[in-house]
Amino acid sequence: MHISDGVLPTSLILGCYAGSMVLAGWSARRISNDELPKVAVLTASFFIASLVHVPLGPTSVHLLIPGLVGALLGPAAFLAIALGLLLQSLLFQFGGLTALGANALMMGIPALCCGFFFRHLRGTTRQRHILAGALAGGLGTVGSALLLALLLVSAGDDFLGVAKLALVAHLPVILIEATVSAFVVSFLYTVKPELLRQQPFIPPQKLNV
Repeated sequence: MHISDGVLPTSLILGCYAGSMVLAGWSARRISNDELPKVAVLTASFFIASLVHVPLGPTSVHLLIPGLVGALLGPAAFLAIALGLLLQSLLFQFGGLTALGANALMMGIPALCCGFFFRHLRGTTRQRHILAGALAGGLGTVGSALLLALLLVSAGDDFLGVAKLALVAHLPVILIEATVSAFVVSFLYTVKPELLRQQPFIPPQKLNV
């Protein structure tokens, strides 16, 4: 699900870079020193999960885990995903540097949304955490696939067929991501539930306003 160099028009590339830089800065400001190890581990997990590609016509599918990253990191998820994508682009040429902003928005925005939903849906029981984790995992992939299709369509009618294929190809990935996320959340709830805590999306000084 990486958009390559040369696909998007220059105006869209610049707009996506501007949006991703704003969100990355916002995300970085909400990372506490105590969270840095968790951010590093999940950045590495995101980096590795996307390495195994299954070719499917002119596109390919692979694990994305934006929903899981969002559930575990909350507002820090965008920066973790952006860094993972940067490393993938530099080390393995997945996607491209010109499309990095678009790829970051494509996976980072669903991660932030899923982190917000997970925070408010997880409740206090293990069953609620598992359900919220499964929803976050599945919806993260749905959101990323929809944004991918939207970006491809905005690039021109030549990519309309690829956009449709990408949406269909990620249907089984949605189920896999939901299952993986539910398992990880269930495991962490049992062995180290403090890892399921997030930094607030709104800075503490703003909460009482």
